[in-house]
Amino acid sequence: MAQAVAASSSAVRGHSGARSRFWNRIAILALAAGVLAVGVPLFFAGSADRLAEGTRIAGIDVGGLSPKAARKQLEERSAHLASVPVIFVAGNRTFRITPRSMGVEVDWRAAIDTASRQGGGFDVVRGYRRLELQLFPQDLAPPIRSYGAALDYELGLLGQAVDTPHREAALVRHGLHISIAPGKTGRKLDRAAARELLVSSLASFSRAPVALPVRVDAPRVTVASLAATQERASRIISAPVRLVAGPTRLRVPRWRLAKLLDLDTMRFVGPAADAFFARLERRLDLPARDASFAVAGGAVSVIPSKPGLTLDVPRSVAAVLAAAERPLNRVATLAFSRQLPARTTAAAQAMGITGTVGSYETLYGGDPNRIHNVQLVAHLVDNKLIAPGATFSFNGTTGERSAGKGFLEAPVIVNGELQTGLGGGVCQVSTTVFNAAYEAGLQITARTNHSLYISHYPLGRDATVNYPDTDLKFLNDTGHWLLLRTFVGPSSLTVALYGTPQHRRIETVGTPLVTVAAPPVTKTVDATLKPGQVVVDDPGVPAQSTSVERRVYTASGKLLSDQAWYSSYRSMPKIVRVGPKKKKTKPKQAATTTSATTTTTATTTTGSTPH
Repeated sequence: MAQAVAASSSAVRGHSGARSRFWNRIAILALAAGVLAVGVPLFFAGSADRLAEGTRIAGIDVGGLSPKAARKQLEERSAHLASVPVIFVAGNRTFRITPRSMGVEVDWRAAIDTASRQGGGFDVVRGYRRLELQLFPQDLAPPIRSYGAALDYELGLLGQAVDTPHREAALVRHGLHISIAPGKTGRKLDRAAARELLVSSLASFSRAPVALPVRVDAPRVTVASLAATQERASRIISAPVRLVAGPTRLRVPRWRLAKLLDLDTMRFVGPAADAFFARLERRLDLPARDASFAVAGGAVSVIPSKPGLTLDVPRSVAAVLAAAERPLNRVATLAFSRQLPARTTAAAQAMGITGTVGSYETLYGGDPNRIHNVQLVAHLVDNKLIAPGATFSFNGTTGERSAGKGFLEAPVIVNGELQTGLGGGVCQVSTTVFNAAYEAGLQITARTNHSLYISHYPLGRDATVNYPDTDLKFLNDTGHWLLLRTFVGPSSLTVALYGTPQHRRIETVGTPLVTVAAPPVTKTVDATLKPGQVVVDDPGVPAQSTSVERRVYTASGKLLSDQAWYSSYRSMPKIVRVGPKKKKTKPKQAATTTSATTTTTATTTTGSTPH
């Protein structure tokens, strides 16, 4: 038994020794690992004042250099290449661009700071980081700045040089034959990718040629896709098309169809089609006729309105195209729309224009140009309708009296002087219109007398106009529509206002023409006249004034209005020629004689004789 106990004790001691050795080995391994974990990094840690070995910036190895030395090396190299162009290539085109021209600048300081952080830290950490850089080297890309406007401009120039737009396959007409022109592949500069490539290439130290990113610009329309359209277009112009518009029959030949057809849209559109259907409108349209008024003596009757027909162009174009697409029965019935008159018979009758409200006649003659202008402006105001409560404006009705409207040069009063000007004679019409409104008892809201007195108009009842500042206006206060008509005879002009007769009574009180100031005298010396002789070539006209008061009464005698108009007329100078002044005769002067007088003084000398 003692032997058994001894054996058991010996076994226990054996197992205990084995465990002790195991843990000893673990401790040794741990110690070795710790030594390696600390020692190896310390081996690779190097100097904190130097960049880690294997550090590359923009492809340049700066490992082992101080940050200052590395920065200096990079900046000097970059400055040296700032004016050295990079060659960019697109197909057979090359483009030389320098970093300086694009304002490309590299922030080397920032790149070195990043490299320092990646390989820095306290000893062990720095060792691990630098060991990692040894095992997995990196090439740092520095921050880059560029001048955006210059870059955009350069990309635009590159695009213009590189871009070749694709050409779509298209239908082509040669006479009456339609074929398909094949498309063509183009190319296009990828501007977004090119921008990044330009900046990075110009910032780099490499001067190897750089291929620009160019993508294929393929056509979308192909010959195969146009086959059916070609067949359709050929069918459209294969034979004439006949047009039907009521009793009218028209024929559109093949060559015309070919010109009208737009091969891109397969429709009848474009200038040729617009012109063709515009001609059809002018030929086939039956315009509506508004109700109008016929005057016979003092009575007015309504000429009935009449509806019209207008070509419905969109529907007619569709009908012609549909007929042209048919191989047989190529007949198109044109579409029309009913056009209603702007003024119907009932509307004209409701306006109450049945008789004369007021009229006036003036005589004219003289210069043919003046007669022409009178007739022209009378036509411009003729048939003018004036709504109840509306104001008639002479200038607003005629517009500017210009040569473009046919007005001619004729005698006209300008600033108190009779001259020749465009539109002479217009005031004859405005004066006649004024007097027609005057006799109708209408309220006149704007009237200006001529600058000179004109004797053949009623005293104080002339009215001048000048576009656009001097106007003639009157108010339609009858409560019904008015129609202004002009009747131009060979030597007279009549203006009449028609509406619902008001039977107003007009009383006129006028003052005589009063001389305000004598005419100024303009004298000239005429050497052909005798001294003191006076010849009056023009007696002149004194400055004058007058006034007219008009009272308007209803048929029952009620006073409707009391208006007065004052007219002041300028003078015209008296033109006088006088003989020259009589020359004064100078009196003759007596001849002047100069005498020399000798004075002798007698001297007595005793015992001598004078010599």
